[in-house]
Amino acid sequence: MNERTSNPADAEDFQPYLEAGTFVDSDHEAVISYAQRVGGSEGSDLEKAVRLYYAVRDDFRYDPYGVEMTEPGMKGSSVLERGNGFCITKGALMAAGCRALGIPARLGFADVRNHLASKRMVELMQTDLFVYHGYVEIWLEGKWVKATPAFNLSLCEKFGTLPLEFDGRNDSVFHPYDAAGNQHMEYITDHGTFADLPFEDIKASFEKHYPAMYADDPTKFVDGDMAAEAAAEAVADRKSDGR
Repeated sequence: MNERTSNPADAEDFQPYLEAGTFVDSDHEAVISYAQRVGGSEGSDLEKAVRLYYAVRDDFRYDPYGVEMTEPGMKGSSVLERGNGFCITKGALMAAGCRALGIPARLGFADVRNHLASKRMVELMQTDLFVYHGYVEIWLEGKWVKATPAFNLSLCEKFGTLPLEFDGRNDSVFHPYDAAGNQHMEYITDHGTFADLPFEDIKASFEKHYPAMYADDPTKFVDGDMAAEAAAEAVADRKSDGR
C-alpha cells in the first residue's frame, strides 16, 4: 500500500485510493464516525470533502512537536486520539475520512522551506527545511485536487499567516507570502503521490535531517507548543518595536 502510484487511467485504478491502508486507516471505527459526522450524508462528493477539510483543519491543533515516529503514531486515527497532529497525520486523517465517505483520496509529499516556523523549532531542527510535508489529493469532479488541512485557523492568526481555504475545485497549497507580504513557504522537492504513507522513507529522512529533535526518545520528537511560541514571539516583537 505504500508504494508510489500513478494517475488512474480508468475506474479500476481508483481502488487503491478507496480502500483502507495501514496509515490511511479509513476502516477505523472512530475515523468512519468522524467522517460521517462532519462530512455529512447530504450533497455531492465535493461538498462533503469541503466540509471534511475545514473540520480536519480547525478541529485539531497543528503540532509539529511530540511526533511519534511509530506505526500507531503516524496513523490518521492518531489525530482523533491525540486531539492534534501535524501535516502528515492530519493529511492521513483527511484522506481516510474521504475514503470512508467513498471519495478517492491519496497522499502527496514535498519538501518545503518554511519561513514562519518558531525560533525554537528552527533551532531544534537546525534548518528551516521541512522534509516530507504532507498534503492530500482528492478526486472531485473528474480531476485530482490538492488540499492542505495542516495549519488550524487560530495558529494562522498567531503567526499572521493567511489560512488556506478549499473549495474542492482549486488546489489548496501553502501561500508563498504571509498576510504582511513576507516570504512564507517555498516548495523545494516533490516526492509524488502515494496510496498510503511511505513510513520508512519518512522516518529515514526525519532521522537524517532532524537528529536533535530526537534528543529524549528515538521514536518521538521533543515536546513543545508551537502556538505558545508564536504568541511569545509576537509579544517580544511588539516590545522590541516599542509598542
